[in-house]
Amino acid sequence: MSIIKLLLVDDQELIRESLSIVLSMDNEIEIVGLAQNGIEAIDLCEQHKPTIILMDINMPEMNGISATKIIKQRWPDIKIIILTTFQEVNHVIDALKIGAEGYLLKAIHPKDLLSGIKLIHKGGTLLPQDLARLLVQQINSNEGSSIQENITRYNLTEREEEVLECLALGLSNKHIAQKLFLSEGTVKNYISNIYHKLDVKDRFQAALKAQQEKLI
Repeated sequence: MSIIKLLLVDDQELIRESLSIVLSMDNEIEIVGLAQNGIEAIDLCEQHKPTIILMDINMPEMNGISATKIIKQRWPDIKIIILTTFQEVNHVIDALKIGAEGYLLKAIHPKDLLSGIKLIHKGGTLLPQDLARLLVQQINSNEGSSIQENITRYNLTEREEEVLECLALGLSNKHIAQKLFLSEGTVKNYISNIYHKLDVKDRFQAALKAQQEKLI
């Protein structure tokens, strides 16, 4: 069993300590440090080389975005999960652009947080449905003409556009199939076509590009 060396970064002591207590109860996780700002996080990365970091955004001295950028430059193999609130969506996008593997809402249930950490450890990505939906809503508030121009530029079909929107909402292949009344095999084929047309490697990159390029 591979032990996950976890670094917790949050300026609120109660949150740091609470997360440490809850997460350390899992025998696959070792808490290697607690940091209250980005500067401390970087120092602890130097000392302990964590596997994964849970990173707050708004912190004194150095915020989570700046810390994520520096850590990803120095230690690209360290995986970073942003802990966020609905009010910090734009900052989340900034973090994803500079290499963060995903983001979770601070109000998440501990069991779901553990599942998210383990998913990232196995090479997965996190695109929580509730927050993804908010991102999609923001994007859809832009002018429809520019959205259509980009869809045309990438030559997406109407069905591929529908599948891409489901990806951006964080839906699994099974849920996409159920929603669009398709087989899972057909969904996989559409997703492969989307990856090829958008020149991306996975659903996380596809969702992010869809948001950046206003494809949905």
